[in-house]
Amino acid sequence: MDLEDQGLLKRVIDEQGTENVIVVLGSPDEESARVYAETVTTGDPSWAGPLAGVSLRLPVYHILEDEVRQEIDPAVYEEHVAMMEMVLDTPEITKAVRDVREKGSDLD
Repeated sequence: MDLEDQGLLKRVIDEQGTENVIVVLGSPDEESARVYAETVTTGDPSWAGPLAGVSLRLPVYHILEDEVRQEIDPAVYEEHVAMMEMVLDTPEITKAVRDVREKGSDLD
């Protein structure tokens, strides 16, 4: 998540609030998925962007997680996501996002 995306997300949340907002990531590896998930829950871990120190506490999922897949039309998922699911390390990516999400829910 680059600095521009962080700024956009922060602006939208400042204007609209966090109610009824979830974040769905499409990160291609475990490390980037973890960093992006942390950014939208506890704040930018690199302390470089607009979300540095800003704990949005947004629920975050990865497009490859079963919870998300169940909400997408199977034909759409097949066309846009299935190939990614076959070539990426899905278990590691989804575990990283789940770990951050569960850690974030402990903040409540």
